[in-house]
Amino acid sequence: MSTPRFAHTATLLPDGRVLIAGGTTSTKPLASAELYDPNTGAFSSAGVMADARMYFSATLLPKGQVLLVGGTPGLQTAELYDPTSGKFARTPYPPAARIMDQTATLMDNGQVLIAGGRILGLQVLDQAEVYDPKTGKFTPTVGTMSTERYYDTATLLADGQVLIAGGAPGLDSAELFDPKTGKFTKTAGPMTVGRYRQTATQLKNGSVLIAGGSGETGSGETAEIYRP
Repeated sequence: MSTPRFAHTATLLPDGRVLIAGGTTSTKPLASAELYDPNTGAFSSAGVMADARMYFSATLLPKGQVLLVGGTPGLQTAELYDPTSGKFARTPYPPAARIMDQTATLMDNGQVLIAGGRILGLQVLDQAEVYDPKTGKFTPTVGTMSTERYYDTATLLADGQVLIAGGAPGLDSAELFDPKTGKFTKTAGPMTVGRYRQTATQLKNGSVLIAGGSGETGSGETAEIYRP
């Protein structure tokens, strides 16, 4: 790459290239971005972001743009990368919105659910917003999550709902977001183990494999299955 980086994002674009954006080399966030082309095996500049950011979310939108949200140091901003023009541009973002450790999930209706995370002062949130690419606006969900979460997972299910699970410091609770109602409801039961920074992968049969992560007693080797 053009520069060493961590706490960045990597997003697969519709044309097969990968957008690598932001991050940091030490403590200062980067505004640089680059593209990896699998046909040539080379990296090239993707221009400069509107804001230097690290520990943020990046979501590919239905029309090929990439939505970048939040990040440190204390960024309450969002921007879009357009692979056609090769440029980044800010998009309006609520001033009280999260800055880091949120989940960002592209739903079947083309909207993006931004949930949980932390704001300035590292306050953990139970709030969520939905970004609509058609209007370019973020709108608060009708309801909030059952608890504050960060370092959790969000998985789009086959029925269009989003499974939100776990979170620091080792939550065993999980809930579902229904885009039709805009509300969150708890799952029938908690996870077998409280965990955060786990992985959550939807399987071909519609179930979700939740594996590893950390908890109040340390890192875990356990895994479990959520069956919708």
